[in-house]
Amino acid sequence: MNKLLAPAALLALGAAALAGCTDNTATASVDGGIAVNATDDSCAVATASAPGGTLTFSVHNEGTKVNEFYLLAEDGLRIIGEVENIGPGVTRDLVVMAPEGSYFAACKPGMVGDGIRSPFTVTAAKDGQAVDADRAALQDQATGQYAAYVKDQSEQLLAGTTKFAAAFAAGKTEEAKKLYPQVRMHWERIEPVAESFGDLDPILDAREADLEEGQEFSGWHRAEKDLWAPKGYTPMAQAQRQEIADGMVANTKELATRAQGLEFTADKLANGAKELLDEVATGKVTGEEETFSHTDLWDFQANLEGAKIAYEDLAPLLKGNDDALDGQLKQNFASLQQQLDAYRVGDGFKYYDQLSQEQVQQLAAGVDALSEPLSQLTAAVVK
Repeated sequence: MNKLLAPAALLALGAAALAGCTDNTATASVDGGIAVNATDDSCAVATASAPGGTLTFSVHNEGTKVNEFYLLAEDGLRIIGEVENIGPGVTRDLVVMAPEGSYFAACKPGMVGDGIRSPFTVTAAKDGQAVDADRAALQDQATGQYAAYVKDQSEQLLAGTTKFAAAFAAGKTEEAKKLYPQVRMHWERIEPVAESFGDLDPILDAREADLEEGQEFSGWHRAEKDLWAPKGYTPMAQAQRQEIADGMVANTKELATRAQGLEFTADKLANGAKELLDEVATGKVTGEEETFSHTDLWDFQANLEGAKIAYEDLAPLLKGNDDALDGQLKQNFASLQQQLDAYRVGDGFKYYDQLSQEQVQQLAAGVDALSEPLSQLTAAVVK
């Protein structure tokens, strides 16, 4: 949980050294590649560092499960490149352009969970490794990285929802309460994507106060109310809990399936980042999202992370074109994260109802300060 809640570290992405994927359909390694031996419980990378520029990871699956391999940014969330569906006995290559910085190499046996991770350092690039790319290529790079991120988060949301639903249906209240804010972070990081499925979003994430006449109260917030029962509330019977749990898993599975085939554009990424900050302003910082559990700050953190991922994927488009906006966004993201960090408790946060009105107002001011430059991002990356 700690790595999920850690503030996202910033990577210096220069136009001369780009973080992005190339065609990863090759099944054979190329000369000079970095060997990776993946098993069902290990991920052995031949070296822990390499010079910046073109990197080729030659991944051989020695296990019994289908595997995936990722190069992740220092925050452990943003995906620089990935290669999927590496069957037992198969070798596939991941080829990326990566600038100097800190990363994680990760294998994902069974293609589920956070994966088996190890630190990976990219040192200064060798002469001749600089790459010139036009804006169209940078936009393609950004959208490809973000699509991989959405896929990963939706898969982790499904795995977490399945675990939460089992605990909730079995009446394991304390376990379900612990899982609730942790799992919802995967939803909140990609909330604009989840909300784009107009048939699934209401039955998975509608708040009781927002229900329209005749609309059934189901999904996350129905379970939330039962777990943090308000005064006078009659708890659900086991059969009712099972029905809610089954619906959550089935609908999340459908959401994850649909998310696999989504295509993005640079303007959608930038607008989505702004939408995530709007979600914080209208729901999380007001305490309206998690009415019963008061776990709004977990949601706040996840919305902030999701917005920052989209911005960082788009950042190469700002280099040399709008450095002032890039610098302001970096500073304001860091400032808001610092504000939120003040309310950390263990691997989570204070409950929203423990904050004073003054503290809430300070957080709201931080959101406003970031929201203003973030509203300029779309125009800056599509021009």
